[in-house]
Amino acid sequence: MLDLCEEAPGPGPLGASVRRVVLGDGAWVDVRRGWITGADALYDRLAREVPWHAERRHMYDRVVDVPRLLKFYGEGEPLPDPLLEQARSDLDAHYASELGEPFRTAGLCLYRDGRDSVAWHGDTIGRGSTEDTMVAIVSVGTPRSLLLRPRGGGRALRHDLGHGDLIVMGGSCQRTWEHCVPKTARPTGPRISVQFRPRGVR
Repeated sequence: MLDLCEEAPGPGPLGASVRRVVLGDGAWVDVRRGWITGADALYDRLAREVPWHAERRHMYDRVVDVPRLLKFYGEGEPLPDPLLEQARSDLDAHYASELGEPFRTAGLCLYRDGRDSVAWHGDTIGRGSTEDTMVAIVSVGTPRSLLLRPRGGGRALRHDLGHGDLIVMGGSCQRTWEHCVPKTARPTGPRISVQFRPRGVR
């Protein structure tokens, strides 16, 4: 039975609790710390129940292992946990006036330890290469650093995200900035990121 003083698991309020950082050139990021209550339990469910798989990709002249496990949920495909369905619905409501369309897909990444990573990139496959858009990322599990830098190089901004934190990259961010999750030699636990995207953005 839920203690009367304990919050029910799920997304918290957005609104004034969201902190926006304007990056320039039409790009911005919103950050909401601890947005998901019960995030550690959500991590456990996703780690156990999502059908994770490894991928191999061409890089330059060879095929390499993708250094993380993946699962993609396309349009109309049920998400693996009701809490994620609620999170997407709340994001749709909060960003409706700016985005003008709902978030349609969810890509999940499992970073098993500090050796798992994602290189510098922008989500520019599809409409993100020519249009302003949004990518909303919910992180559960052990915090990892997400770095952002201007495309072409420059000083990087760092956000350590985990335990239910939310970051939303909006405006021109995918075209004018890049982001990455770097490897780390420090001992670190696993983390899952959930990336909500509109139609046609990858």
